[in-house]
Amino acid sequence: SLLCLNMRYKWTALQIEEKRRKVAKTSAEDLNTKDKCGLEVKSSNRQGDSDLGNYFQSLLQQKRDSRADLQNSIKTSTRQFLEDSKDDSCSICLSDFINKKQLKCKHAFCEGCLQNAIKTCGPICPICKDVFGVMKGNQPDGTMTWNKYPLSLPGFPYNGHILITYDIPSGKQTEDHPEPGQYYGGTTRIAYLPDNKEGNEVLLLLKKAFDQKLIFTVGTSRTTGMDNMVTWNDINHKTSMTGGPQCFGYPDENYLSRVKEQLKAKGIQ
Repeated sequence: SLLCLNMRYKWTALQIEEKRRKVAKTSAEDLNTKDKCGLEVKSSNRQGDSDLGNYFQSLLQQKRDSRADLQNSIKTSTRQFLEDSKDDSCSICLSDFINKKQLKCKHAFCEGCLQNAIKTCGPICPICKDVFGVMKGNQPDGTMTWNKYPLSLPGFPYNGHILITYDIPSGKQTEDHPEPGQYYGGTTRIAYLPDNKEGNEVLLLLKKAFDQKLIFTVGTSRTTGMDNMVTWNDINHKTSMTGGPQCFGYPDENYLSRVKEQLKAKGIQ
């Protein structure tokens, strides 16, 4: 009987172990099925979100396209309006042309309006500032001379320098000056350039500007505040060898290109 009990115990243990394995297997299959379902649901949700996002992106793009078309239409209409207005009226008096005169830059004005502009600013287009003739200033008579020396300027260690001397004697103002008949005070000024290729180019441009009476004018001195004096006419000169830009001297690496632009604005190039 003891042997029978022992065998029955082993048989029962085997049955329990078999049932435990079946339960474990069933649970694993159920869990796996849930995972798959969950993944399928998530995938389905992602697909729905993607479709909805694409729909809204499409709407936004349509709005952007419509806005861009509207902006382009406004720009085109505005440009056409300005071109039509430019063809129909003078840009100075804003009225219909009287003896229309068109410059080489294609801007057009009434003949009288253009002549008044030339008297005030010289032969420069009032719109684009293009020079269309030879500019003449009101610089009093004088002389411009120069000499070359071996001493270098700061910033140009391998070149000598050019010393320019301007001499404008005192005299009586003409009709081109602020107070015709009044006397003006003359001046003697010096200026420095590096004796290199670009420096010599600027020297020739300054000589051309001097011959066209553009270097000096008659007005109020910026240093003394006195009226009826010969003064610089907006073309920068280096009146000191050292001290940098704040002292009107060198070094100043952009000076030569800057003064060429100032000369170009007066038709000197």
